[in-house]
Amino acid sequence: MMFVGFATLVVAGWHAYLWTRLVRDAGLRGRARKATSVLLTIMAVALPLSLLVGRSPIGASVRPLLMVGYGWIAAAFLMLVVLLVVDIARLLGWGVRRIARASPLDESRRLALAQIAGGAAVVTGVGGSVYGATRALGVIPVERVRIALPRLPRSLSGTTIVQITDLHVGPTLRREFVQRVVAQVNALQPDIVAITGDLVDGRPLDLLSEVAPLAQLRATHGVYFVTGNHEYYAGVDAWLDALPSLGIRVLRNENVAIGSGDDIFYLAGVDDWSASRHHDSHRSDVAAAVRGCSPERELVLLAHQPRSIWDAARHRVSLQLSGHTHGGQVFPWTFFVLLQQPFVVGLHKVRDTLLYVSRGTGFWGPPVRVGAPPEITRFELVTAESSDATGKRLAASSST
Repeated sequence: MMFVGFATLVVAGWHAYLWTRLVRDAGLRGRARKATSVLLTIMAVALPLSLLVGRSPIGASVRPLLMVGYGWIAAAFLMLVVLLVVDIARLLGWGVRRIARASPLDESRRLALAQIAGGAAVVTGVGGSVYGATRALGVIPVERVRIALPRLPRSLSGTTIVQITDLHVGPTLRREFVQRVVAQVNALQPDIVAITGDLVDGRPLDLLSEVAPLAQLRATHGVYFVTGNHEYYAGVDAWLDALPSLGIRVLRNENVAIGSGDDIFYLAGVDDWSASRHHDSHRSDVAAAVRGCSPERELVLLAHQPRSIWDAARHRVSLQLSGHTHGGQVFPWTFFVLLQQPFVVGLHKVRDTLLYVSRGTGFWGPPVRVGAPPEITRFELVTAESSDATGKRLAASSST
């Protein structure tokens, strides 16, 4: 209840600030003032309502309205950023004028500047959201990354892992999106498909038919899944029971050997980093996930959240594949993500462990991506002879 009250105050304050800067300070009068005030009031109510309805069973039936409500989150955020930057500049300008003992701005100039700032905010918010929607809902780019692993058998050099993550199938992303992702993944002819959490935003009862195209994924060594935090909001046990029917192997703090005989590497997976907060019998346990793995073999870990990297490095994991961050999804939210996660996007190294953080394949909330396009990631694992390629991104290109 306390969270609901706090969220209400935040949303109300956010929209009150927008009203102050876009209506009052810009000097809107008459019908324009009334219409803008009414619109901001409606959207202030639509924002939290969309989040609540989106997670309910009726969310899919009001999808067009949800897209508007979710889209407003991105537009209002971008407006807020522009106006805050302008206000910081105004504050600095006021300070300079005070120090220089210059005359304050006259009313007509103040009004003109307020109108320019308001116009810039609206254009950025609306234009950025429209642009971001084309990135979020358009063709998904494929990132191609080559990783050299010193202990990878020569016979497994060239093994490919295709990672998809953070699809967030639910009220706004449906079956047709999943079908498109499956087609792109299969076109890459992967040896392994890794789904690193946040697959769904809803119960199997409502969404199993929407994710059913995942059964068409084709990979030489199989399709593997680890939980993300959103599975724990959507009936995780039911999903863990349902996914094997689609040919998906769930890795819960365990590992499998890829290859045969002595020519193998290990693929491990852990429950989401925050699992124990949501489910008493679930927890992220890298030690359990790597138990029984020979130190002479390479070890690839699937972990939804990048912050699993500290445990991974302690247990000599070679490569961790993660998602969760969406790359920030809407810039400059990227900087806020850094308050929770050690890394937001791309390839990093912690001790002797490589970490790749995907920007995610779908989106959550706003159907918008600004400065953080979606991705499907194709990893090629090669032997140490190609050490000059260790962790080197070869190319990033739009898939066909």
